[in-house]
Amino acid sequence: MDIIIAVVAVIAVLFCTLVALALRYKRCPSDKILVVYGKVGSGKSADCHHGGAAFIWPIIQDYQYMDLTPLPIDIRLEGALSKQNIRVNTPSTFTVGVSTEPGVMENAAERMLGLSLENIKELAKDIIFGQMRVVIATMDIEEINADRDKLIANISTGVEVELKKVGLRLINVNVQDITDASGYIDALGQEAASKAIAEAKIKVAMADRDGEIGSAAAQRDKRISVAAANAAATGGENTAQIEIANSNAQRRSAQAEAERHATAAEKVASAKVLEEAYVSERQAEMQRAERDKASQFADIVVPAQVAKERQIVEADAEAERVRRIQQGHADAVRAQKQAEADGIMFVKQAEAGGLKAKLLAEAEGAQAVLTSKAKGFHDLIVSCQGPGGAQQMLVTELLPQLVREQVQAIANLKIDKITVWDSGKNADGKSSTAEFLSGLAGAVPPLHEIARNVGVELPAYLGKLNPVDAPATGAHGDNEPRDFTHPG
Repeated sequence: MDIIIAVVAVIAVLFCTLVALALRYKRCPSDKILVVYGKVGSGKSADCHHGGAAFIWPIIQDYQYMDLTPLPIDIRLEGALSKQNIRVNTPSTFTVGVSTEPGVMENAAERMLGLSLENIKELAKDIIFGQMRVVIATMDIEEINADRDKLIANISTGVEVELKKVGLRLINVNVQDITDASGYIDALGQEAASKAIAEAKIKVAMADRDGEIGSAAAQRDKRISVAAANAAATGGENTAQIEIANSNAQRRSAQAEAERHATAAEKVASAKVLEEAYVSERQAEMQRAERDKASQFADIVVPAQVAKERQIVEADAEAERVRRIQQGHADAVRAQKQAEADGIMFVKQAEAGGLKAKLLAEAEGAQAVLTSKAKGFHDLIVSCQGPGGAQQMLVTELLPQLVREQVQAIANLKIDKITVWDSGKNADGKSSTAEFLSGLAGAVPPLHEIARNVGVELPAYLGKLNPVDAPATGAHGDNEPRDFTHPG
């Protein structure tokens, strides 16, 4: 039983392997190219097969088909320059397709694999446009218009080379009606038609002339034969022969006149033909002159106009550049002035801030000094056990300064010489010298009055003014020294 299971498993594996291999064996239709890419050999990017089949290895290879359907392309080429610098319109239809030529197929696989037919058509259209312009630029108008085979051959040769670079081939070329913007081709057609008409008219006139001459010659020969027969028949009828001779002479004269008229008619016809030919040539020369004039205009006037416009544009550009430079200078000056103004404002703000900070610092210092003084006075009052003790302490500290101010009143008094007439003692028992000294001492401001002027009331232990003597004045109106009573 195990052997049967093993055999069935081997058969299943072999069958699956054969199916997988069969699925990887790809056949190429006749209207497609089989492109195998991946690991296909050294130096190659892909293997291309037209017809036949190929085995696609799993994992390391893959495949894709390229369609060989012919692609018709309408080329509406307009304004292409010919060798004579005349712009022509050459509408044409091209039929292209992917090439099956070995070596070219690889180019198609490298450059167009995965592109749709529309994308391939656009690519070929761009290549054909460029090559048609190149081919037309190497040919004259006469060749383009008259020798269509040469035009098609040149286009095919140029286009085929470029199409092979991308893997395409040219199948068919159909050039339609060729026109130009200047009317040169129409002029060539009119010239050819005029020449053909003139040649036909000349041939008709020559044929008429030959017919008339032949007819006259036949009539002459007939009449001569008849005359000879009549002369032989009459045999002696001289009178008749003379008349016949005269008649023949008249007839010959008429025949000569007819020939002269025929010759004149031929010449007139020839002159008319030449006249028409000259008229056609004159028209052709006039159109050629117009063409040359247009060419000279395009070669001389148009470049001059372009140079003029270019100078105008350059002048405008220079003016714009100068304006931008001046604008830049103005912006720079404005920015500099703004920066200077900002700097001055910043300095002013800094100075104002510094002054404010200084004033705040001085105010804070003054407040701190006053606070310290207030605290000192408070501590002094607390230490002196009341305002009275603090007042005594302050007066004690200010007493030397008060005395200094009292003595300063007579400190700078300079007395070079004192003359005293002493008359003895007065009624009060004082001598004149004593009165002078007493008055000089009385000139010193009292200590209590100085203190009262500054708003300080001296304590009682320093004495006080005698109320009786305070308002008293001397005998001479001078202030008398006041008595101070000291409690001690």
